[in-house]
Amino acid sequence: MIKSNNKIISFLLGCGFVIFGLISCKGDKENKETILTGTTSILVDESVLPIIEDQVAVFESQYNATIKLIPQSEKESVQSLANNKAQTIILTRKLNEVERTLFKNRQIVPLETPFAIDAIALIKNNKTKDTIQDILEIVDFLKGNQTKIKGLVFDNANSSTTRYFLELAGLKNMPDNGVFSFNTNDEVIKYVSQNQGMIGIVGVNWIIQPSAATKKILENITVLSVKDNKTKEYVYPSQENIAARKYPLARVLYSINCQGYDGLGIGFASFISGEIGQRVILKSGLAPLREPSRNISIRNKIESN
Repeated sequence: MIKSNNKIISFLLGCGFVIFGLISCKGDKENKETILTGTTSILVDESVLPIIEDQVAVFESQYNATIKLIPQSEKESVQSLANNKAQTIILTRKLNEVERTLFKNRQIVPLETPFAIDAIALIKNNKTKDTIQDILEIVDFLKGNQTKIKGLVFDNANSSTTRYFLELAGLKNMPDNGVFSFNTNDEVIKYVSQNQGMIGIVGVNWIIQPSAATKKILENITVLSVKDNKTKEYVYPSQENIAARKYPLARVLYSINCQGYDGLGIGFASFISGEIGQRVILKSGLAPLREPSRNISIRNKIESN
């Protein structure tokens, strides 16, 4: 087996999702960092790293700020937040009840900001004729039942995609046979491109925004349509299907912050959930939670006599 008062006011009005005065976490209010300036680190679920890299690039281009992204597995990110080793993390889910209880016992209420709809993609080597996949067949395979599946390949044993399918199958641990894991989504894509019959499970963000090394490899990959067991239809993970929640493996992305003061983590959460951040998401191929406004210019036609 990832200034001026007018500028700050404009930023707050443009983002609109986070009320900065209502922060329940504890933190150092004397920190020189502000919502638009300074330096901070953010832990990112590795399966959604490309879109967060895009957001940081735009944010840093507009403000005097430096954000260091640290890709980690979902489990590692939550543990770092719980142990006060990190103050902002990006996840593909909200915190669960057990995690909330842990923070509550420490008198901490993390601020959770939804900002995009992502999805899990199932991939195969393009020499395999299959272009569709029933999720229930994957569940049966994980439970040890006989299926046509040769093997499953996950990015990381502690990742959000691994956790998702464990919950789907009602299991605590992955089976010993037929399930493989690496460290990154890139490694999964590369492995599947070289091995027929294996199903890779990756964040769709790595398919629509591949790294330079992975871009050529994608020529050997087929992205599968997944069966929606409610409609009985097979749905491809297109931007439209993800936005409409038609694709069964769609998931909402969250920024989870526990800074306790108006720092870059709070400012970045507002940015990615605001007008500019939502445009970045739309351009990336993922689905924004709210449709960015469009400016339409109307010109009067002047007729000459």
